[in-house]
Amino acid sequence: MKKIDRILCVIDPTADEQFAMQRGAWVAECVGAELELFISYYNEYLSGDRFLDSPSLETARKEVVAGLEKKLETLAVPLRARGLKVKTCAVWDHPLYEGIVRHAAATGADLVFKDTHHHSVASRALLTNTDWHLIRSCPAPLWLVKPRQLPDDVTFVAAIDPMNEHDKPAALDDEILVISKSLAKCSGGTVQAFHAFDPRIAVATATANAYIPVSLPFDEIEKQMREQHEKRFREITAFHGIPDDQSHLVAGLTHEELPAMAKKQSATVVVMGAVARNRLKRLFIGSTSERVLDHLPCDLLIVKPDWFRTPADISRDRAA
Repeated sequence: MKKIDRILCVIDPTADEQFAMQRGAWVAECVGAELELFISYYNEYLSGDRFLDSPSLETARKEVVAGLEKKLETLAVPLRARGLKVKTCAVWDHPLYEGIVRHAAATGADLVFKDTHHHSVASRALLTNTDWHLIRSCPAPLWLVKPRQLPDDVTFVAAIDPMNEHDKPAALDDEILVISKSLAKCSGGTVQAFHAFDPRIAVATATANAYIPVSLPFDEIEKQMREQHEKRFREITAFHGIPDDQSHLVAGLTHEELPAMAKKQSATVVVMGAVARNRLKRLFIGSTSERVLDHLPCDLLIVKPDWFRTPADISRDRAA
């Protein structure tokens, strides 16, 4: 795992409470990292895109950015008083996710924090389009923060796929466990490893391969599948020193079992990997994982393969 030296916190200038900043400051204290508070802002009516640009519009944009920088400096004061090294930066850029990715790439951020937004009707935090774009394009590990205070007892749930059923690189499981253990160690937390398998997949495959209708012994197939998954799961958890009582192998659908496990373990963060079929295709989150993310009762940390390169345009002029 790469050492965390630079943490980027995306600040929402419209929010009253900055949960991403709180979480980022906590991690920065734990690992001794530099913290940067960042706002990427854009307003189409001041951009000059709709009308011919003018010196007055350019002046207005500069005044807006200056005001945002002043807000960031105000937020930084109590953090610096705690002994943290804090930088601030406000830019005029769009779309929001590309502005974040461009700045993360330019500054070499090792970890990016961003708030998710609360949906009052569903009483849960929903991921926005910006969040999904960041999951697919952010070059650094992305920590999406739910609107809640940090608990006293911190638990990291490392969701791994030891059978690589979703074409996920095997090394990504190692990275998920390494970063979970590292953060737990410096914060005094614990790690719970998780993997779910669906025996119905094996039954469906066997049925599809049968030349004539057959009655399949579901219990036997599930037992064999569990043994295969448990062997690989125990190998990787043992290698990383995760005790058996902190390793959870369950039969069922991941989008149902992972949120349930996170709730049962009072998880602070679920750590999981972004899935890629190969290096030539863009990273994506499958439909199962999308349902997992929307229903998690805690923060989410997304980790990507070490070879990942962002598909976002990181060279474009911010003022464009």
